[in-house]
Amino acid sequence: MMDDKQTKEENRKIRFLRFLVDFTLLSIQQDDLSREQALRRVEDARQVACRLFPGKEETFDLIYRPRFLRIIEERFGPGDLPILSSEPSQVAEKVISVRLLKKG
Repeated sequence: MMDDKQTKEENRKIRFLRFLVDFTLLSIQQDDLSREQALRRVEDARQVACRLFPGKEETFDLIYRPRFLRIIEERFGPGDLPILSSEPSQVAEKVISVRLLKKG
């Protein structure tokens, strides 16, 4: 069972993930991006989520991937749906680094 400190940390991670997903969705909808750039942003968000919650890759793919892909299809039309990799990207590394610096 988690103690109060662990519960607060878990809740903080969940709030950060919600913010990240919402921000990424808005970015895909509003920024001047290509389809490939939008897909890269999804990949970056996935990498950050997997760093926050190791071993939960399938959970991200079940919950968030359909939302991202729906937004991408609405904006760019139907296209190939990529399989997201498990390799960290430079953007994901930077987000994690900034987050850890702020925490410390």
